[in-house]
Amino acid sequence: MAEQGTVARPYAQAVFELANAAGELPAWSEFLKLAAVLVSEPDVNRMLFAPGADLNRLATAIAGLCREQLANPAPLRDGERSTGANFLKVLVANQRLSLLPDIAVRFDALRAEAENVLEVTLSSASPVTDEQRAGIVSSLNKRFGRQIRLAVQLDNTLIGGARLQVGDRVIDGSVRTGLDKLATVLRG
Repeated sequence: MAEQGTVARPYAQAVFELANAAGELPAWSEFLKLAAVLVSEPDVNRMLFAPGADLNRLATAIAGLCREQLANPAPLRDGERSTGANFLKVLVANQRLSLLPDIAVRFDALRAEAENVLEVTLSSASPVTDEQRAGIVSSLNKRFGRQIRLAVQLDNTLIGGARLQVGDRVIDGSVRTGLDKLATVLRG
């Protein structure tokens, strides 16, 4: 069986092109994220694989819930005949509704690239001040020449310092890594 990411790619690309042409990238991003969360719920996930489940009805219900919850329900503005609802039905017809989490992630990657945004995660042993955050964003902006969207998370396992995740690249300035390197040198 093909890897889920490989199967999700053409769906993400298709919905990205549709959303980009309509100028609705943020609205579609929010719709896909919420729909992915709903599909990942244990009860909904069980329904996806239950014999005889009415998946078209499930797709319509997910679209309805998304329409109620979203501030900008542009992909769902026409109700059951909306582009968003139809996209969910296409996924149902191709037995791919369970791929929504992967599709949402790939869509956001395409959106970030189109908007020249780089997603960065900063894992820190201690809270990061607004001044530190601004300095990090400024430095990364200069280094990569892209707008930086920084997410900060506390990680008690680091002991001290921080680790940056920039796409596939990791910049590790944590005390834990320094100690691990020192231990390796001393053993060697």
